Amino acid sequence: MGANRSLSLDHITVTDTTPWQLAEIAAATGCTGICPFLHSMEVLPAMPHYNLIADPAARRATRDALTANGITVDLIYPFTMAGRTVVADFAPALETGAELGAPLANILCYDRDPVRRTENLAELAELAAGYGIGLAIEFYPPSQVGTLAAALDEIRRLGRPDVGVTADLLHIMRGGDVQASMAALSDPHIRIAQVADGPAEMAADRIEWEAGIQRLLPGEGVFDIRAFIAALDPRLPLSVEVPQQALLDAGMPVLERAKAAVEATRLYMP
Repeated sequence: MGANRSLSLDHITVTDTTPWQLAEIAAATGCTGICPFLHSMEVLPAMPHYNLIADPAARRATRDALTANGITVDLIYPFTMAGRTVVADFAPALETGAELGAPLANILCYDRDPVRRTENLAELAELAAGYGIGLAIEFYPPSQVGTLAAALDEIRRLGRPDVGVTADLLHIMRGGDVQASMAALSDPHIRIAQVADGPAEMAADRIEWEAGIQRLLPGEGVFDIRAFIAALDPRLPLSVEVPQQALLDAGMPVLERAKAAVEATRLYMP
């Protein structure tokens, strides 16, 4: 593994864990960071019920696991911006993220009104800055910011240095702008990268299923993972984001699934 590249274990890789368990598994696989969900999500049914925002004991357990295992939090979920979003409602989540030392909050944008979307992102960036947290807009084809180019356009409108991009290789491959996106991976606004593999094509009605439930391990699909990693700033954290629902359903233990994903990723790291 490259001397400067840190590897992070994304919660989606092993959704059947709590954040404190995720920290322990990350350490056991040789990762240096995690990207946890602050509370469980109904759309991720394997996730145990917990809420770091509302439960001080769960926050303490997570902090203790991070400290004991020498693990950092690289990115926190979920922050979803929709038409009816009230930005101030994110304050408790940001406070929790700050308590865990998170530098970035991952933002998905579903608001169809472009003016309101930019205004709310600016308000959220200002709110997050008060907690020492930057924003990372995740471009995602089913959202209203579907490509890397669209995310960079949004950032230019915002004009804030504390707003960047989460670059997920899967979303590049499914966003229909592959060549332009790969060429833009050196952009300094990219804050963190996420890696997985997949087939060349995926039906439109299966894109959300693939993203959240069943991706392929690096090397099992056709994505140019080596080119993706080589194009990134070597100082950026690289997150292993490979949900493996089929193996979970088959009863493979969580640590084995995590190790398989991390080891497959390491094969592509300089």
